[in-house]
Amino acid sequence: MPALTRFVLRHKALVTLFWVIVAAAGVMTISGTTHRMTNNFSMPGQAFKVDNQIASQYGNGGSQAPYLPVITVPAGQKVTDPATAAATGRAFAAAARAIPGVRIADYATTHNPAFVTRDGRSTFALVYTAPVNGFGGPSLGPVLEQAVTAAAPAGWHVGVTGAQLLENGQPSSSKGTGIMAEAMIGSLGALVILALVFASFLALLPLVIGGISVLATFLVVGGLTEVTGVSQIVEFLIALIGLGVAIDYSLLVVSRWREERAAGRDNVAAVTEAMTHAGRAVVFSGLTVAIGLLSMIVLPVPMLRSVGYGGVLVPLVSVVVSVTLLPVILATVGPRLDWPRLRTERRASRVFSAWARGVYRHRWLAALAGLGILAALMLPALSLHLGEPGSSAQATSGPAHNALVTLTDGGVPSGVLTPAEVLTSSSASTVATQAARVPGVYAAVAPATPDYQRDGTAIVTVIPVAESSVPAGQTTVTGLEHALLPSPHVIGIGGDGAALIDFDHAVYGDFPLMLAIISAATFLLLTRAFRSVLLAAKAVVFNLISLAAAYGVLTWVWQDGHGSHALWGIPATGAITMWVPLMVFAFLFGLSMDYEVFILTRIREAYDRSGDARHAVVEGLGRTGRLVTSAAAILMLSFLSMSTGPQTDLKILATGLGAGILIDAVVVRCLLVPALVALFGRANWWLPSWLARVLRVPAPAAALAPAGLAAAPAGTRAGELEVSGVR
Repeated sequence: MPALTRFVLRHKALVTLFWVIVAAAGVMTISGTTHRMTNNFSMPGQAFKVDNQIASQYGNGGSQAPYLPVITVPAGQKVTDPATAAATGRAFAAAARAIPGVRIADYATTHNPAFVTRDGRSTFALVYTAPVNGFGGPSLGPVLEQAVTAAAPAGWHVGVTGAQLLENGQPSSSKGTGIMAEAMIGSLGALVILALVFASFLALLPLVIGGISVLATFLVVGGLTEVTGVSQIVEFLIALIGLGVAIDYSLLVVSRWREERAAGRDNVAAVTEAMTHAGRAVVFSGLTVAIGLLSMIVLPVPMLRSVGYGGVLVPLVSVVVSVTLLPVILATVGPRLDWPRLRTERRASRVFSAWARGVYRHRWLAALAGLGILAALMLPALSLHLGEPGSSAQATSGPAHNALVTLTDGGVPSGVLTPAEVLTSSSASTVATQAARVPGVYAAVAPATPDYQRDGTAIVTVIPVAESSVPAGQTTVTGLEHALLPSPHVIGIGGDGAALIDFDHAVYGDFPLMLAIISAATFLLLTRAFRSVLLAAKAVVFNLISLAAAYGVLTWVWQDGHGSHALWGIPATGAITMWVPLMVFAFLFGLSMDYEVFILTRIREAYDRSGDARHAVVEGLGRTGRLVTSAAAILMLSFLSMSTGPQTDLKILATGLGAGILIDAVVVRCLLVPALVALFGRANWWLPSWLARVLRVPAPAAALAPAGLAAAPAGTRAGELEVSGVR
């Protein structure tokens, strides 16, 4: 790190010019980058193959959930009356003329009473359209409603519902705040916190570093989109999480630079010393975040792999900007930015120093309190269900919601939103009869119309009672697969429920193994960073515990609905979006480790100088406590900004990440870490000599114990006193 710092300081103009060009190129190409991002949810499994075959042969359906136009006739009429039934059939058939290539199932084509409400006044159709890629995609709801309304007799009421029209978690007219507006919300909130931390114009510097890091990451991802598909989710991760991470890293470095300046060093020496300590911590922090995201690259789901590619770039680019451009700015205009300097870094934070002394004194009580809080937060995770948010947790008002309520109040279950599609080679009516006997099935229909029969195949549409995105519906789809797939006439079963089951098997089947590999890699990296086996092991274990606590918060807030309605106006989802826990793990596992690295490297540095564990804990937490709290608050604002977007899935993801960061910064790092360091005593610094050789831990110089401080404990090996970033 000192060598790198000397290099960039010798070439200030070149480094500055390079990043200016990169930022300018990022601005010019960002629109094209986001335009090339995709939303490919393909995955291994029979459902994906069947969905593709249906979409290829029939030109509709497959992974695309149907639209449901709903007709309600005036009082005194029944949709089952022959004349009325014929009129509803003509009205629904008008959809085929308005949108070529659709496939329709309704009462007129099936004569199945499942398409009629209890009072006989309302009926619906399943209208399958061509599959659409991308979040939301063009909505055909208005086109359908206009076509059916124009063909229906006067006095009839027409509405349209469907999973796509409900998925945004609010009325379909809402557009959300937009990614740039969300980034601005996060930036303004971060500026307020930084102003309180620095009390000078230095508050602007982390935002500059964050902005350049985001633009540089978009530029690199833009090149990646020319080679492979990159998910649209990466756009949100770069703009919001990338901004928060870069600000965190620069916050740590700038604070250390101010501290060295306050200690009397000249500006260049202060920059070099800050990079030697804080810069090294930033590198280790960025690597731990990247390791967590690397886990997604090996998954057999292209969307998640692309999130892994793009996500790994977020911390790595932020690290590169922080260790190259940031020291140049500090060495040139840093002192002028540090004005009016209402606060200095001459002393550690009195508040956090007092807190550290209290935790050290009452270490057992602090440890038990922290473990008790984590246990309480983890408990709800035992009932976590993977799936998709149910319709009740999506649009709670608006035309799509009203049309769905018309059906459900009339006895038609909400499972009509997510029917399964059984592709058969023959005997469609026999397969439909067999499917109707599966527990949890509301109806199974096989219209004899040409649009349901192509090239020697036929489709049976199976409507579950429960939506196939929630656990009860997935149980129905599993029963359907067990009952039908052994049949020689059944080619396969597609639809949302079957795809979710395949996703679960493909992604979470090897999740424990992936968790073990990532934990082992992180343990080795942290052992190298902390020069300690116990500190590294404790960091990994508590990272996993805080991750489980974040899952517990997700379950309690969203799945069970304790707070989702009060905060976002969305009722209980009944399930957590299938990919969210994996994304929370990939990002949170590394992000929360940042604070462990920040605190423990400083504790280790203080212990190296003094050999006094109590002094090390007080000094380490006193110097980093305010930084960790501020950094966590900045990331929390980024996640809060993400939660203002229209997609319920992103709100759930933002909640999980925000809860994990808050739990980790407050409960784990500021309570459990100092308490356990106090409890473990000299065992904290144990590092076997053979492991030190394997990890290439350099032999330290003699400990620099200032006068008046306790010497290193007798019998402590010199190799056990080395601290990351000290030498």
